[in-house]
Formats: sequence, C-alpha cells, structure tokens
Amino acid sequence: MHVRQIERHRAGRTGWLRAAVLGANDGLLSTASLVLGVAAAHGSRSSVLIAGFAALVAGAMSMAAGEYVSVHSQKDTEDADLALERTELRTNDKGEHEELAEIYVDRGLDHALAEKVADQLMAHDALGAHARDELGITPTLEARPIQAALASAASFILGAAMPLIVAALAPQASVLYAVPASSLVVLAALGALAARTGGARMAPGALRVTFWGALAMGVTAGAGALFGTIV
Repeated sequence: MHVRQIERHRAGRTGWLRAAVLGANDGLLSTASLVLGVAAAHGSRSSVLIAGFAALVAGAMSMAAGEYVSVHSQKDTEDADLALERTELRTNDKGEHEELAEIYVDRGLDHALAEKVADQLMAHDALGAHARDELGITPTLEARPIQAALASAASFILGAAMPLIVAALAPQASVLYAVPASSLVVLAALGALAARTGGARMAPGALRVTFWGALAMGVTAGAGALFGTIV
C-alpha cells in the first residue's frame, strides 16, 4: 500500500514568523535604544529601569493592537470577498464555472480539461475552489488577527526583557557598553534564526538586522547624550 507523504513547506510559517520576529526585534531594539538614551543622558539606574519597563509594557500593547487591527483589516477584506463569491455562486453558477475554467486555461490547460477540472472541483467544494484559485485565499495563508496579536506581544516582551535584565545586572558605569553589545549579539541571532526558518541565507539576515540595530541604538544614545548636556 502506497502511503502519500505530505511535504511541509515554509509558506505556512510566514504569518506567525513575521509577527514573532518583528515583535522580538522591535522589543529588543526599542527598549535597548531607550535604555541607552536615558543612560547617556546621565539618568540613574532607577530612571533607566523605569523607562525601560514602561517601554516594554507600552510597546507590547502597541504591537498587539497594531498587529490585530492590521491583520483584522486583511481578514475583513477576505470575508467580504468570500461573501461576494457565495452570492455569485448562488445566483450565477454557470458563469462562475466558466470563470474558474478560464483561470485553468490561462494556467496552461486545454479548454476541455479545464472544464472537467472546474466541474470536479466545484462539485467537491465550489467556494473553496474559487477562494483558492480566484481570490488566492487558502487555509494556510488566511489572516489570523488574534494569533498575530498574541505572537507580536509575547515576542516583544521577550525581546524587551533582555536589555532590561542587562541594565539591571551590569554595573551602572558599564550600561552604555553592556546593553548595546549584548543587544547586537541577540539581534544577529534573531536575524539568522528568522532567515534559517524561512529558508533564506543566515548571514545576510543577521547582518541586516545588526546594522540597523547598531544605527538605531547609536542615534538614540547620541540624542540622549546631547539632551543630557542641554538639560
């Protein structure tokens, strides 16, 4: 008996991977940058930690809300398209059949085979066939706003916790060096992990995240130092 092996592709990971990586990167980078800005302005350890913790909470809520609204807007569009497709299938089944067959003709099937494929797919699941082949909506790639929001918030908190822990444990005189050094190491690891999970090359992913992270922290530390001399 032949057992069909199901291939596992990376496309199904894109939704949660994007939300998780963005959340962790934003959490680490924004919190580390804020900690450096306050420290460069000669803030006390308590000021640094309070600012960092506030950034963690506010950032996590902002990421969750933003991701939920964004992905839910996508889901609303998908639901509206599916509702329209249901109406068209109910009122114009023949036209929808021809439309589906034309899609397969455009993909390379001859007209007779395209008609047969459309017949069988619509008999099995007409809405699913049109959702997949006409609208590009599949269960693997459909919008999941709650999942995206929770993944963003949780990963933001995990990312933001690292510079806070370093700032709390490192000697105050070393915060300006310990936080960026440890943050860049973790950012590089996150970039490499995201690239590996998505099937891309690890080195460019790590380098890209590290470069922009260093730039963001450097600019924020410089702004904090400048502001500290003025105030």
